[in-house]
Amino acid sequence: MGLLVSPRVRRKMWTKHQVTVAEVEQCFANLRGRFLVDTRERHRTDPPTRWFLAPTNSGRVLKVVFIRTARGNVVKSAFKPNAAEKRLYVRYGRQ
Repeated sequence: MGLLVSPRVRRKMWTKHQVTVAEVEQCFANLRGRFLVDTRERHRTDPPTRWFLAPTNSGRVLKVVFIRTARGNVVKSAFKPNAAEKRLYVRYGRQ
């Protein structure tokens, strides 16, 4: 399944978070847990918004937010996770 990143999201990831598409690809490849579903009302989508934490090849941990579609994984954002997101992923995302 391919990785789809719109030009707008690509710009936002770089200008706001200094994250590249290559780093997002590395996170998908380095994933050692599972995808969690974002159930917060303002983030609900159809299909559901999913997220996970994983390191890049250089060890930088990122939160990757995406939607799974028939065409591929559509990236919504990627950024450094906060402490609450890390705790949630340790509790529910690790296998």
